[in-house]
Amino acid sequence: MELKGKIAVVTGGTGVLGSNVSQGLLEAGATVVVVGSRQETVDKALAKLTPVAEAHGTTVTGFACNMLDHDAITELTEKVKNQFKRVDVLVNAAGGNVAGANIMDDMNVFDCDMDALKKVVDLNLWGTVYPCLSFGKIMAEQKSGSIINVSSMAAYDALSRVMGYSIAKEGVNALTKWLAQDFARKYGDKIRVNAIAPGFFIGEQNRKALLNEDGSLTERSHKVLNKTPMGRFGDISELNGIVRFLASDEASFVTGTIIPVDGGFSSFSGV
Repeated sequence: MELKGKIAVVTGGTGVLGSNVSQGLLEAGATVVVVGSRQETVDKALAKLTPVAEAHGTTVTGFACNMLDHDAITELTEKVKNQFKRVDVLVNAAGGNVAGANIMDDMNVFDCDMDALKKVVDLNLWGTVYPCLSFGKIMAEQKSGSIINVSSMAAYDALSRVMGYSIAKEGVNALTKWLAQDFARKYGDKIRVNAIAPGFFIGEQNRKALLNEDGSLTERSHKVLNKTPMGRFGDISELNGIVRFLASDEASFVTGTIIPVDGGFSSFSGV
């Protein structure tokens, strides 16, 4: 899984998942371009990741860009191409849920906040479509590259509450499979498109749903763990191995897959 010499772009690279993946790519020797929505968060991520890059003999740089602004993404792509001449890996880690789009147990689905629903679909689906097509064009021209999207357990089964997030991640799955076949047939077998589907990891976004104020598990957490054969939440660093594999030439015959990283959640009925 040596990635020395490869240029990797990580959208959402300032978030917990994205910065963790960026660190894993740097540790494998890749040059990493971190993309975040605000310059402030990009600078913060670079401060954390630069010592990692230096320790592994590589470099990390960053850009601020709105993943829902197609023109801005096109401009970003040109900047990266001009600076590095190529793009070998694209990890689309930009996304997340929007609280207003949740349908809680005491709510009626017909009262859904349509603006919030659109926002969560835009953020996760279009925030993946735009960079896939923009950076994918570079890969098509060079006839090589690996795109790694981020799906979710919400795309496997209907998880309560997160209707909008589920819709968006199902779209990410369809996009992944569609681009995988199209790129391979039209631009050669050296371009691959896959996705990872993280299980349940405790982060800032879902902490209140999974942990009570005293640190004990919520009812929802117990439901999750009862359906997870490993009986625990994942550690965010446990995503790094599969990302490095998919980014590397070791995965040369792997495309169009959605790979769970979930402690067995997706394989177990709960019975």
